[in-house]
Amino acid sequence: MQYFVSVIDDQDSPGNANRRPAISAFNERLIEGGYWVFAGGLADPEAATVIDNRGEAPMISDGPFLESKEYLAGIWVWEAPDLDVALALAAEASQICDRRIEVRPFA
Repeated sequence: MQYFVSVIDDQDSPGNANRRPAISAFNERLIEGGYWVFAGGLADPEAATVIDNRGEAPMISDGPFLESKEYLAGIWVWEAPDLDVALALAAEASQICDRRIEVRPFA
């Protein structure tokens, strides 16, 4: 089963920015363990652009779609045999990233 793993940062209390070497080592272990599918860090929310084309013409706006102190800082996609394994990896990822992690299975 594949899991979408969100890395959640907080503008009021951001995670430690010096975690990249530890995150890279964790990613290598994910690859070696066969869990890795994809990962990527995201730019700050101010770099976002929102497009809404549900009306007669597309509306384009700068900035995040939702004003919030918490934001999506990065993602992983993992392949894991079950939710328990994904949650154990997420607990380790949270400590390594110094950020909250959300795990959601793909439907």
